[in-house]
Amino acid sequence: MRLHLLFSVLLATSLHGGPVAAGTPAPENAQVYFIWPHDGTVVNGGKFWVRMGLRNMGVAPKGTDVPHTGHHHLLIDTDLPPMTEPIPNDRNHLHFGAGETEARIELPPGKHTLQLLLGDKDHMPNEPPVMSKKITITVK
Repeated sequence: MRLHLLFSVLLATSLHGGPVAAGTPAPENAQVYFIWPHDGTVVNGGKFWVRMGLRNMGVAPKGTDVPHTGHHHLLIDTDLPPMTEPIPNDRNHLHFGAGETEARIELPPGKHTLQLLLGDKDHMPNEPPVMSKKITITVK
């Protein structure tokens, strides 16, 4: 029986390319959303404030190991990252690991998509993922 269990674990690990990480549990009713901008907003000039909201969870800095807390990540002009890996940290994935709920960002003129994804203390998406709908804004 032990050999069968070990074989099952090894097979699952090899099929997935390694152990599959799971994010910190999130309440089913948790919601992350944009306070501003709204879908379809036209921004004059490239610098503007993004204000992020969260319901039924708390915002805490990265590394804070408290149940039902996390920190914001802003996805710009990109799709959701894999939910089994830490959220990337690059120009398309902005981390707000100090627990920020608003940030001044700058984007070039044109249409842009924005989406929020909550991360746990280790920048992992929660389980289930807590994400906003993707919105589109235009910078003039």
